[in-house]
Amino acid sequence: MRAPIMTAAIGALLLGVLAFGLMRLTPDDPRRSGRDSRPALSLSGTLAAGDSTGFARADRIRPLRFPRDHGPHPEFRNEWWYFTGNLQGGDSRRFGYELSLFRLAPQPPPYPARGSQWATNHVYMAHFAVTDAAGERFHFFERFARNAMGLAGAQAAPFRVWVEDWSVEADTNNGFPWRLRAAAGELDLTLELTAAKPIVLQGDRGLTQRSAEPGNASYYYSITRLDSRGTLRLHGERLHVSGQSWMDREWGTKTLSEAHQGWDWFALQLTDGHGSMFVRLRRKDGGTDPYSAGTLVDPRGRVTRLGPEDVVVEVLDVWRSPRRSRYPARWRLTVEPLNMALEVTPVLADQELDVSIRYWEGAVDVSGRRDGETLGGRGYVELTGYAPEHDD
Repeated sequence: MRAPIMTAAIGALLLGVLAFGLMRLTPDDPRRSGRDSRPALSLSGTLAAGDSTGFARADRIRPLRFPRDHGPHPEFRNEWWYFTGNLQGGDSRRFGYELSLFRLAPQPPPYPARGSQWATNHVYMAHFAVTDAAGERFHFFERFARNAMGLAGAQAAPFRVWVEDWSVEADTNNGFPWRLRAAAGELDLTLELTAAKPIVLQGDRGLTQRSAEPGNASYYYSITRLDSRGTLRLHGERLHVSGQSWMDREWGTKTLSEAHQGWDWFALQLTDGHGSMFVRLRRKDGGTDPYSAGTLVDPRGRVTRLGPEDVVVEVLDVWRSPRRSRYPARWRLTVEPLNMALEVTPVLADQELDVSIRYWEGAVDVSGRRDGETLGGRGYVELTGYAPEHDD
């Protein structure tokens, strides 16, 4: 959920959480680990949720500096740290994972002094999911916590972001490795992450415009290959795993317009060392928004920018979830300027997170050709705006 339509919906949700005082859900709350029959939160109905007056806007190019920008940006209304990856067990078992952490400020600075240690100006939300390909199971969990009493927060040096005991952190100020940890139910994932490619600034030097209105943008960077190694405990079995992860990082205040329905996000790691990200912004009229964009990153980290005219996304199959959502289920991506055609196939059909905001995010396989050479690969896809807004 790295794109801003979802963040507006998160804003509406967390404002409601604040209003009702449900700032820290209990471990057995169904929104943490279960599926239920709640209708999905409306994306279109919450697109403009929350008054953005007083918050900073992503309205100009600014130099991004690290590790500073790994840390929080409290002058903006929202931000998120997104990790997805494909892992292999020693017995050749295939897994995918997602750990996403979000910060939201319900009101803009300056923040008043508060007498209670429980008082906060920021709310955090996190999603943790694991795809077990051999077991044909998709596990997902959700948490909320306030930025108080050490329950949740973020810092730049040494880098750390956490929601309770779900976290990503560095041991020192000197960068990598980072340690990722999330545990819930019968799952416990611990990974060491090391950057295998340099940071990629998305958009125009890190500023990604999402609609025509000035300031409807975010600051956005990615680390497209993170060597990943660690352990996964699954139903009492402890597995050594390794593979590749992808980090997406964004912050902003207001981005998309009410004409947007949702987006399809592709993050693909190819066997020839290339990586590709593309976000297709879908309009309510069924068209592709002109602010759709992406990148192709070569094995040395050099970046080729992709616009909506460069990438054709064809849906080859669909899947209807038991929760009445209907999603694309297989795609062909044709990048004509690069003479590249890729077919993207989900590892499991059902990788839908039935949490406060229903969306599909899951591990995929990639096959295709570039300049006549055969390609393979793995990646992650995120789909939003497909869930029905109301149950019948």
